[in-house]
Amino acid sequence: MSVDAAHVIDRELIGRQMHEFIRILYPVCRSITGAGFRETLARVSDHIPLQIHEVATGTEVFDWSVPKEWNIRDAYVKNSAGERVIDFRKSNLHVVGYSVPVRTTLSLAELKKHLFTLPERPDWIPYRTSYYQETWGFCLCHRDLLRMKDDAYEVCIDSSLEPGHLTYGEYYLPGSEEQEILISCHACHPSLCNDNLSGVALATYLAKHLGAQRRRYSYRFLFIPGTIGSITWLSLHEREVHRIRHGLVAACVGDSGRTTYKKSRQGDAEIDRAVVHVLKHSGRDYEIVDFFPYGYDERQYGSPGFNLPVGCLMRTPHGRYPQYHTSADDIDFVDPESLADSFRKYLAVFQVLENNRTYLNLNPKCEPQLGKRGLYRLMGGDRETGFDQMSLLWVLNLSDGRHSLLDIADRAGYELNMIKNAAEALREQGLLRLAGDESTGEKG
Repeated sequence: MSVDAAHVIDRELIGRQMHEFIRILYPVCRSITGAGFRETLARVSDHIPLQIHEVATGTEVFDWSVPKEWNIRDAYVKNSAGERVIDFRKSNLHVVGYSVPVRTTLSLAELKKHLFTLPERPDWIPYRTSYYQETWGFCLCHRDLLRMKDDAYEVCIDSSLEPGHLTYGEYYLPGSEEQEILISCHACHPSLCNDNLSGVALATYLAKHLGAQRRRYSYRFLFIPGTIGSITWLSLHEREVHRIRHGLVAACVGDSGRTTYKKSRQGDAEIDRAVVHVLKHSGRDYEIVDFFPYGYDERQYGSPGFNLPVGCLMRTPHGRYPQYHTSADDIDFVDPESLADSFRKYLAVFQVLENNRTYLNLNPKCEPQLGKRGLYRLMGGDRETGFDQMSLLWVLNLSDGRHSLLDIADRAGYELNMIKNAAEALREQGLLRLAGDESTGEKG
């Protein structure tokens, strides 16, 4: 991968493109199964060649089984005058996800048992689901509920909940090594932009960009329904997960809050150190939180039977912004600049991983004479070379086959790119070789 890939990205353009992609996906009614999820994957396939997989209802996946497939065509609540006082056509959040078919007439008192609002946010529609319990309901603005009068209300949910399939999308980019970097996002929420679509857009555009780069690692992108999707994928690919060397779950990457990183279950994996390194040198505020067994699919990848090094790189975490799981998580809540910043940070993390090698000093007894090799041209650093005297000395001193370039960069307080440039210069002068490379093999 080109070391400077993150520096040549047109941030303004990539942010606008991702924001427009979110706008296109926003109206689609998604759930953990069904036509809306497939339509979303079809839109992603316009950008990258996704492999679409279908897993039948009832398939046993560890302690779970693939649920019935849910689809919805229309839903409404009409008053006695025939007016739609709740209308699925106006917002797909109006229907509780996975609601069973309903056609009945109810009094307001009876209907209220199936209505959900946010009294503290009277103009927002909440997002509610009932994936694993067959029931039904509607969500609406609390202000609209207060306007509803005692009446006979016609209730219709034109949906189906039947044996079918769970669908997920996968895109694999082979690298020079078989070991993989996993990027996983959930694509199962309806019209919610930050919690859902920002991760889908980021993963899509990262895949497009990385597809045009030289890659050391192989990259695997998963577009899955939350929880049941990662459980299903892990169950079906248990024999191959050992190839996952690093991983990130992409969610909530489009809001204007500071970047937050939730560490992997391991806590000190290379992915954890790479993300912390990038954020530390980003020049912007950030937060690091330890792993906890709740949240997004990092908790499935990091379950004790797998313990994969997968963290979650986001902006404001789920549940810590009032718009979370409401109609206020709309296209105006995410912005192109924040999307572009998240894109750049993800790329920077991948560059750290791609460039993090371990070297062996071939002249370890005292310092080698660097001046005669032209490596002391500027004592304070040469902008053209991208390294300085101290970076050279740090690399030479710690390249003992046990310290990686990331180890050296963190100990020295340098960005990894400067340490990498110094290592390349020393290697060109015959002072370093990759650890484990007795001839010309690529190890380290």
